[in-house]
Amino acid sequence: MKIKVVIHEAEEGGYWADVPALPGCATQGETFEELLQNLYEAVEGWLSVDPGDLKATDKDRVLEIAI
Repeated sequence: MKIKVVIHEAEEGGYWADVPALPGCATQGETFEELLQNLYEAVEGWLSVDPGDLKATDKDRVLEIAI
């Protein structure tokens, strides 16, 4: 799976990035390498969140798929 991220240079130094396809998924790093490592962790964390109060009826199906 490939996903686009937007990387920004932070005014105070370092970098920050957000993932438009994953609302609220953003991270930062002092170096570009640290930012990349944090991005992988942020995306993995975002994707692994349990929806908790999933609103599904008896007629709905809930599937977990690998991507």
